[in-house]
Amino acid sequence: MDSPLILASLPYALGIVMLGLGLSLTLDDFRRMGQYPKAVVVALLCQIVLLPAICFGLVLAFQLPPELAVGLMVVAASPGGPTANLFSHLFGGNVALNVTLTAINSVLAVATLPIVVNLSTGYFLPSGASLGLQFDKIQQIFVMVLVPVAIGMLLRAWAPQVARRLNLPVRVLSVVVLLTVISAVLYGERENLVGYFISVGLAALAFNIVSMLAGYGVPRLTGVDHRAATAAGFEIGIHNTALAITIALTPSLLNSAEIAIPGAVYGIVMFFTATAFGWLITRRTQVMIGHTEG
Repeated sequence: MDSPLILASLPYALGIVMLGLGLSLTLDDFRRMGQYPKAVVVALLCQIVLLPAICFGLVLAFQLPPELAVGLMVVAASPGGPTANLFSHLFGGNVALNVTLTAINSVLAVATLPIVVNLSTGYFLPSGASLGLQFDKIQQIFVMVLVPVAIGMLLRAWAPQVARRLNLPVRVLSVVVLLTVISAVLYGERENLVGYFISVGLAALAFNIVSMLAGYGVPRLTGVDHRAATAAGFEIGIHNTALAITIALTPSLLNSAEIAIPGAVYGIVMFFTATAFGWLITRRTQVMIGHTEG
């Protein structure tokens, strides 16, 4: 991935994605944690603690090459993506909870993501300790992630009509940007693509499926209702892969096309698995309702 144009445009592409998130947020979305305390706490613990542990186990089980292992760990540490809200809406999840989780998790990721990245690079790439995210790099992530969100929130608060008009176009543009970034990464590594897919494809698929199952199952085991658990399942299974890819490719951060590959693969896989997951839990709910009525 040596295209200066693509590398220079990555922070702006991520900015569009995060601006779209900000346009959908208000301060009430952060305050709403008090309405769903158990669901929020359980989902955040799954996202921040359980997922990196699961991913680490899968990386070791699949014996991924070091750079691909770090790349999948970066995906695991990335917050939920705005697309999770759409899937939650389509399949009967609690969208308000999705918005709240995305908002809180995006803020927390500024602190938690560098920790996972630094531990991963230190473990898998001991000779490449310089790849870690030092304080100045964490500041850069803060600017890339939270500043566009803040701008979107301010725009919604101060010019709600403008924000409403921009909301749908920016959401559509966010999906286009994500697909463009993924395509650029895959095209840039086309000579090694088959080998990468063989190496990381199954691991990314397994991690994605386990993420969604854990995101739904753990909250259900703790007594969270079906709609909230559905929201958590999508939030935890659908990651902000644009962030993961940007961190991997940005020259001043990790600067590695190989580390970006798992994010690109995961970004493709998650759309199909999220659809299947939504269909399965919807079908299961309908069957349970049918048995209850019978």
